[in-house]
Amino acid sequence: MPKLKTKRAAAKRFKATGTGKLKRAKAYKSHILTKKSTKRKRNLRKAAITDQTNIKNMKKVLPYL
Repeated sequence: MPKLKTKRAAAKRFKATGTGKLKRAKAYKSHILTKKSTKRKRNLRKAAITDQTNIKNMKKVLPYL
């Protein structure tokens, strides 16, 4: 069986945790920040865990992660 290629765009956006879950950055933090509250922007800084419904697709695009 041939080697599988990793989707590089996904590899830049996701990192594996020690337990094998996928860590990602939250969206809505890049622009139009003046109307967002300080509390909301602070919470957007924190990393999030990829939802269970997306794990199957993520394993396809990141076969070696």
